[in-house]
Amino acid sequence: MKKEILIGFIVGIIASIFGFIFAIQIFGQSDDWGDVIEKSISGGFFTKLISLGALLNIGTFFLFLKKNKDYRAKGVLISIVILFIATLIIKFLN
Repeated sequence: MKKEILIGFIVGIIASIFGFIFAIQIFGQSDDWGDVIEKSISGGFFTKLISLGALLNIGTFFLFLKKNKDYRAKGVLISIVILFIATLIIKFLN
């Protein structure tokens, strides 16, 4: 059970990272990821890129539910909650 939740958590984090990279590629004005991240931090929309990146977790969550992997879906939800808290901290401490 704990192993399944951990697998779901890791899949959720990886999906968020890929989604974040995908959002940078779509909405970034440069080919340099570091430059795009610096501009997004200074422009105040870095947390929006993180939130867009988390949208891939919706697909992984419903995929796990469809395959009756409820504990893995729970791990994805935990990763979403942790990402949400981190996004709030970044937004309000910046």
